[in-house]
Amino acid sequence: MRIALFGVSALALLAATPVLAAETKAAGKPELGNFGFDEAGMDKGVKPGDDFVAYTSGNYLKKLEIPADRSNYGMFTKLRDLSQERTRTIIETAAKVAAAPGSNAQKVGDYYASFMDEAAIEAKGLAPIKPLLDRIAALPDKAALARLMGDGQREGLPSPIGVFVIQDLKNPAIISAYVGQGGLGLPDRDYYLDETNEKFADARTKYQAYIAQVLTLAGYPDAQGKAARIFALEKKIATAHWSQVESRQIDKLYNPVARTAIAAQYPGFDWAPYLEAAGLAAQDTIVITQPSAIKGAAGLIASEPLALWQDYLAFHTLRAAAPYLPKAHVDANFAFYGTALSGAPQNQPRWKRAVDRTSEVLGEAVGALYVAEYFPPEAKAKADELVKNIIAAMDTRLAGLEWMAPATRTQARAKLAGFTAKIGYPDKWLDYSALEVVRGDALGNARRATRWAYQRELDKIGKPIDKSEWGMTPMTVNAYANPLWNEIVFPAAILQPPFFDPNADPAVNYGGIGAVIGHEITHHFDDQGRKFDKDGKLSDWWTKEDETRFKALTDKVVAQYGAYEPLPGKKINGELTLGENIADLAGLNIAYDAWQRSLNGKPAPVIDGWTGEQRFFLGFSQVWRQKYRDPILLQLLTVDPHSPGHFRPYVVRNFDAWYNAFKVQPGEKFYLSPAERLKIW
Repeated sequence: MRIALFGVSALALLAATPVLAAETKAAGKPELGNFGFDEAGMDKGVKPGDDFVAYTSGNYLKKLEIPADRSNYGMFTKLRDLSQERTRTIIETAAKVAAAPGSNAQKVGDYYASFMDEAAIEAKGLAPIKPLLDRIAALPDKAALARLMGDGQREGLPSPIGVFVIQDLKNPAIISAYVGQGGLGLPDRDYYLDETNEKFADARTKYQAYIAQVLTLAGYPDAQGKAARIFALEKKIATAHWSQVESRQIDKLYNPVARTAIAAQYPGFDWAPYLEAAGLAAQDTIVITQPSAIKGAAGLIASEPLALWQDYLAFHTLRAAAPYLPKAHVDANFAFYGTALSGAPQNQPRWKRAVDRTSEVLGEAVGALYVAEYFPPEAKAKADELVKNIIAAMDTRLAGLEWMAPATRTQARAKLAGFTAKIGYPDKWLDYSALEVVRGDALGNARRATRWAYQRELDKIGKPIDKSEWGMTPMTVNAYANPLWNEIVFPAAILQPPFFDPNADPAVNYGGIGAVIGHEITHHFDDQGRKFDKDGKLSDWWTKEDETRFKALTDKVVAQYGAYEPLPGKKINGELTLGENIADLAGLNIAYDAWQRSLNGKPAPVIDGWTGEQRFFLGFSQVWRQKYRDPILLQLLTVDPHSPGHFRPYVVRNFDAWYNAFKVQPGEKFYLSPAERLKIW
């Protein structure tokens, strides 16, 4: 939720956990092909101008089979599989060692071992979650309901009204409390409200069956009737929800209200016990992110019977706890979320789920071990150099930007000059000393971990902001931009093939990791990132003329991507994906400029018959080799601010250099006239 709401933009959402493949190859030889690109994966029978994805990756995609435990697969997820093996070794070593009580090694090992102990989980049944279910069943009134919903925020339990703390959007020096919409079991409001899509209708039917199955497994009477009523309630919640596109408008999400006035402005809900239980009773101001949705949720809490809310909370408590409950609950949860909504035929082996859960909770404890094993200092040094080169290329572009007013351009360059680039891993690691992990208590460990993380955020209120913190672990194959801190962040794991290979041709590296770096830099200047100044403050520092000219340019981006149709009848939402598409467009431009600068005026050599320009675009396309099952693709097209991976290489049709490199001609499918080619930054 925080990422979606507050402009922390990531490169991709389906990739995580890495591997440094360089250790498996001979020194001096690229991991892929002869110069860093897998030429065997191409389909040279296709013209680049007719389908650049098929041309660069056709044979690879034809042969690629999505594993049974995956909803999608490609270069990202292949790295993830290899990484899981390495992370597994790190974690299982910790699990086997009699580590000192309270040490990070003890916590990592015991968390993993507890999740892996299926026999103990089966033996306990629902006993670990029963006290919470009993508390829900015993709620005497709506005030107690509100208190429980507030306390549930500490454990990440679904609720139509959710709270969190983060840097204040208009005062970067302080942390503020925010309240936003939530409470849905399906991925998005469209799954409830869109009556035209048969896939959504099928999901609604299966979701109600899943609700009934969960309640039946837990011994609740009238499971079918409860399921129908819970779904009807969620549909009412969804009706009040803001759309994904509306929720991207960062300036519309800042609606502060005095804590003492919140009950009057959003009536029907017992705010005082809710905020007290959530740890926010002392906050003078609460920021409402989606006012109409919160007003709607508050009204529903008042109007719908207490018994219905009890059924709703019982179901969602069981749903949230499913990974740590007996096999019947795990299987039911996966059958719906893994298969029905994502298309994966079978669940991942338990050890993979255990690795992921442990990494989520104790990511920096695992990350410290990972970095020591797999991230050499020279990789960090080379990444530093790339970042500096690409920032310099962006500055040159800003300096010559004709559509922006000179004063605004000066401020944009000042914002760029103030960038912080974090590479590899944090300078200081998180302190997990306050987190209790008990071997044999899988669900208890998960609940305590969530409460610990929540309290850690609460403790930041009133204290100076620590910008040394990271939002991703070193093991994550991804990158992100955080406009609130004016920073770009590249975990250690992304600095590896196909993104970066120290033994690959520089043109390929600039097309791979260079475009990623450019992408993240550009997020600070996309349609939402541009709304933050150099200090991370949400402010209007553009002229109205700048905004008008920028809007005219971005409307063309919306139109171009909105014409792509990854699934029959389901096109890319050009408005939802606008920020990421702008970042792809400008990021590739910047990376190309930086690569050209790196040549120092000398021509790039021809390698294996490929020019430098061709190798640059080949390197970029290779990163996005990905195949999806239809259910997950439908879900991503609905909720994901990124265009699907296998459509992202088509951004090249906006680059003059691409046309020249591959001799793309009018009449070819992806040809655009020079006037039609998108150019922003």
